[in-house]
Amino acid sequence: MNMTTSVSGAVPLSHWGVIRARGADAATFLQGQLTNDVVQLGASQARLAGYCSAKGRMLASFLVWKAAPDDILLACHASVLPATLKRLSMFVLRAQCKLSDASAEVPLVGLAGAAAVNAAGDMPAWQLRELDGGWLLRLPDAAGTPRALLAANQGPGTWPAITLDAWRWLDIQSGVPVIEAPTVEQFVPQMLNFELIGGVNFQKGCYPGQEVVARSHYRGTVKRRMFLFDADAAAAPGQEVFHSSDPGQPAGLVANAAPRPDGAGSSALVELKLAALAGGSIHLGTPDGALLHRRELPYPVPTEADQPA
Repeated sequence: MNMTTSVSGAVPLSHWGVIRARGADAATFLQGQLTNDVVQLGASQARLAGYCSAKGRMLASFLVWKAAPDDILLACHASVLPATLKRLSMFVLRAQCKLSDASAEVPLVGLAGAAAVNAAGDMPAWQLRELDGGWLLRLPDAAGTPRALLAANQGPGTWPAITLDAWRWLDIQSGVPVIEAPTVEQFVPQMLNFELIGGVNFQKGCYPGQEVVARSHYRGTVKRRMFLFDADAAAAPGQEVFHSSDPGQPAGLVANAAPRPDGAGSSALVELKLAALAGGSIHLGTPDGALLHRRELPYPVPTEADQPA
């Protein structure tokens, strides 16, 4: 069972950044680049989306919302922002769309517990509300803790301060993965459950890697998925994990990790071969590394038993 927390307060999300796409063709340009529908994105909602290579491997993951019909904001991990901005800019060509790093203009603040409830009220997850000079996005709860994202030049306000590690741990508990620099091009979206949490639209049309992503979906050939684990040691994105029955090769990869609030090791989102769940033990870093203890994600994940014969 997941550990319950009483995390409540605000923290500047210095590990995140924001890309701005502005212009008459901004939505249609992004529609041809991302895994989710941007054209039909409503003014009062935010949406997850991935950016893939031609081989269907994720280069970045975004939280996307429209500041205006021709002004779209994409929040992503700061470690992948420069390379992602450069790569996207290469494909703008004649489209009326200007891409820029808007991290300084749109600073992000995470709100948890009472701070999120006070700011967001009863807004459902992924809903968006415009503020004076910014936006408030309701995020999925994590470990029983309400969360919201403030995208505005208001700073953390008068809410109590929480640590960035506490926020990162809540992110892990939410089961919503984030592509960081060590994991670029390591995962097809389904390996990170991205379609299970609303990050992939299979009807929206072409984007880089779309054929690979669609093939995995319609053929039911996903053999690797993301799961939540605790470990009595520090874990890091890009770190390999090993299964006791096959110590000669890695069984998976850490996507995201954060220290546990009780100081007892870390929690991690780990991409893993489904076969590794059948028995034996899973270890962090090396075949004899710290034991990984599986915890429940807040949504169901298909396993090998759910795959077609």
